[in-house]
Amino acid sequence: MEKRPWVTEEELVDYYAIGQCTPGVIAVNLSTFVGRKRAGDLGGVTATAGFILPSLVIIVLLAGLITHVSDLGWVQNAFAGIRACVCVLIFNAVVKLVKKSIVDRWTLGIFIVVFALGIFVDVSPVWFVLAAAAVGLLVQQFGARKAGGA
Repeated sequence: MEKRPWVTEEELVDYYAIGQCTPGVIAVNLSTFVGRKRAGDLGGVTATAGFILPSLVIIVLLAGLITHVSDLGWVQNAFAGIRACVCVLIFNAVVKLVKKSIVDRWTLGIFIVVFALGIFVDVSPVWFVLAAAAVGLLVQQFGARKAGGA
């Protein structure tokens, strides 16, 4: 007797498409997947809502509480400490990213130019990303020609 797979290829493609339409957390995608598998479209929507709503309610309640106590001195001091901690965490992430991203002279040059322009020029970061991508493509194309001897 041949065993039927838990999920067919068509279902897998459908679930992947559904997963792309829901918020990006794997657990949310999984709840949508299981809910739809068990109870159809309504089951997928219900399972997703059941997963998201508790967090949403807690966040709304905390936001309301924070707005009422934000004038208290100890709350302001706590947030000042949290801001300092977040700065250090972001800095550590940037250091790790720089170590992995700057791999040659070209990437170092792109980093220095974008860093300097980011400090002194008021331009949308989107333009920096697009310009850096263009330079990266040009460097790759130039390097490929040079390596190929053309």
